[in-house]
Amino acid sequence: MRTSLLIILSFAVAGCWPTRMGFRDTGGMPEEWERFYLQTLQISSPTCPLSYAAGLSETIKDGLQNNTKLSLTPSLNDAQVQISGEITNYSVNPIALQNGDNAAKNRLTVSIAFDLNFTAPKKETARLVVTRFADFDAGANFASVENQLLSQVNEQVVQDVINKLMSNW
Repeated sequence: MRTSLLIILSFAVAGCWPTRMGFRDTGGMPEEWERFYLQTLQISSPTCPLSYAAGLSETIKDGLQNNTKLSLTPSLNDAQVQISGEITNYSVNPIALQNGDNAAKNRLTVSIAFDLNFTAPKKETARLVVTRFADFDAGANFASVENQLLSQVNEQVVQDVINKLMSNW
């Protein structure tokens, strides 16, 4: 009785055992994708600092190189993934009003519209619109917290771009 139960359990466990294991992420990216090209983002928001587009572009390049299998190419023609875009909104607005219409918190909101062009495995295009924000105390000087807020926003934007490339492109 014990032997037959052991045999049945052995077959049950063997049927559930994985046939292949590994740590390589095959992800949702097509195998043909090896290189990407990112055109420096444009600014269409009148309140956006001029240096922000270049800084965000570099952050996205670093994020894609460090977190995906894609490598950066200096030539648009060599890239299977071509990314361009523009910063469409950069604004600071009050979000938590207290007595007397005084704000307790403010919110920095940034919106970017990306155009993604894929040359392999077949030519396709996609659009990604990202809106991200970071909150800060209304009593804080915006100029003194702006870089920290932009760092938080940039991390979220990079993750959104990676998520778009890894799934449902």
